[in-house]
Amino acid sequence: MSGLRTRVFPDRAAMGAAAAADVAAELRARLARQPEVRMVFAAAPSQQEMLDRLVAAEGIDWRRVTAFHMDEYLGLAPEAPERFARWLDVALFGRVPFGAVHRLDPGGDPEGEAARYSALLAEAPLDVVCLGIGQNGHLAFNDPPVADLEDPLAVKVVDLDESCRRQQVDDGCFPSLDRVPRRAITLTIPRLLDAARLFCVVPGSAKRVAVRAALTEPVGPAHPATALRTHPDVTLYLDADSAPERLTPAEA
Repeated sequence: MSGLRTRVFPDRAAMGAAAAADVAAELRARLARQPEVRMVFAAAPSQQEMLDRLVAAEGIDWRRVTAFHMDEYLGLAPEAPERFARWLDVALFGRVPFGAVHRLDPGGDPEGEAARYSALLAEAPLDVVCLGIGQNGHLAFNDPPVADLEDPLAVKVVDLDESCRRQQVDDGCFPSLDRVPRRAITLTIPRLLDAARLFCVVPGSAKRVAVRAALTEPVGPAHPATALRTHPDVTLYLDADSAPERLTPAEA
């Protein structure tokens, strides 16, 4: 039985505030009953409003939180501003005092990095994942139609779909398609869904088709985000632009 709940808000600001409040409440509750929290973050402009409110939330002992991120490009220089780790350093990791931050760093040995990161993830259960949905329905960098919803791996190297690469240009992360890397390293869908609680933040009209598919299409690799419906505890946060027509905004 699906544990997917959908909340719709009038705009991105209200959506981000609500998502951040829920994530903060989850962190406080978990830190009250366990020594640490392990969580995974997406690096994308869609997450900005939520992250801005989350770093301002009170009553979170970030020193007991271990952070991971879910994907990274191959072939970019370590100092490249387009790297997801660097984006998260600015948006989140450098703004609160995490106990530990584990960054994906493919370097010249992406397969070795996949193994290293898999081992770090396996050291203890994941508590929380904060993620989004791509315009083509991807979760992390698990693109259709090759996303494996039963992948035996935790982290792997993938080829990026052209529509996924084009989204990076549309989001303003790269100036042109030819500048977007063709390969990346990513957490797999089963590894993301291993977390106890998922918070999925998806604003903008460009995501509306993908959201509709995630909610209505058969679960499978043609629409990877449909896998969210197999998890027991997911909240999907939408704004008025990303919500399919049958969903209406909640009271602000």
